Amino acid sequence: MKQEKSEQEIFYELSCYTQTHTDPSFIYQYVVDAFAAQYADGNTKPITLTFALIGLYLHIEKGFSGKEAQIAHVKLAKHRKQWPKFDLPGDRGNITVYDVLNAPEGPERDEMIHKWCVSVWDAYNDSHKKVADLVQNELYDKQKKRKNLYYGQK
Repeated sequence: MKQEKSEQEIFYELSCYTQTHTDPSFIYQYVVDAFAAQYADGNTKPITLTFALIGLYLHIEKGFSGKEAQIAHVKLAKHRKQWPKFDLPGDRGNITVYDVLNAPEGPERDEMIHKWCVSVWDAYNDSHKKVADLVQNELYDKQKKRKNLYYGQK
């Protein structure tokens, strides 16, 4: 009897697809963030879930590319050492990493990655304001004070 692949194995396969993708938007970051938020549990480090939610927020709500979200993560990590905890919703979205990998490679899979991000972000609806406030405070307000690190709002 053939054993099905785990979510982590499917994530690795999807990661290979996105890391070799020629799209300059760097969709790999979207996959990392959606997977981390969807499969977070009580053992997930606060920085992991926080950055996943920030990445989803920047992508879905602010239109950031994966590369821009990654740059924001790097800038945030340089200055803050404690990260908030977020409540884990029971439902983490109706699209999974399996659904994404099952979509045909190319535009259909890329669109499914976006839909997955939206699905996971929507599942964290109760955390949206907390994430938006954190981004405003940590990325925009504090970065303005550190002019050499300012990351302009879109």
